[in-house]
Amino acid sequence: MTQPLARATGEDHLAGMTSQNMGRRPAGSGPIIDQDGREVRAETLRDSGFGRSAPQFEFHAFGFNAQPLTREQRFARLEALGRLLDMAFIVPGTNFRYGIDGLIGLIPVVGDIVTTAIALWVVREARALGAPRYLVARMLANVAIDGAVGIVPVIGDAFDVAFKANVRNVRMLRKWMDKQK
Repeated sequence: MTQPLARATGEDHLAGMTSQNMGRRPAGSGPIIDQDGREVRAETLRDSGFGRSAPQFEFHAFGFNAQPLTREQRFARLEALGRLLDMAFIVPGTNFRYGIDGLIGLIPVVGDIVTTAIALWVVREARALGAPRYLVARMLANVAIDGAVGIVPVIGDAFDVAFKANVRNVRMLRKWMDKQK
């Protein structure tokens, strides 16, 4: 089911960007996590230390004055990125899936460096979400294997498509997060 996209008036758009609304969050949306994985209290968002009249220009996930992402939102972003990198497309007539990791990896050397850097960002985000060192080490091992074998011209590209390191890492992180609840 899709819902029609509602148009917001100018006042509605500006109302969401005022500093008085910075601390309000929907009920049940989970704790606010900063980029370093620490939980942030909503009260600290309202009063930035510069006084109430100063505008708050903070860059968060996708824009200025955006609400900080909750732990669940950050994980959903990682999950979507993992799927995009490893399973975004299906070969017609088959059940075989591949992602932009395999496509970017076709560019010699530079493509493998770019995809490995993105995979390392996923690991960094997992650590910021509080993943323990043993889990981060396993995730780094997946990235290292994917990056090392991916450098080999033809075999590495096929391995990139088959190994799906990003999806593996996100699944390991999900399993760990589910145990924490």
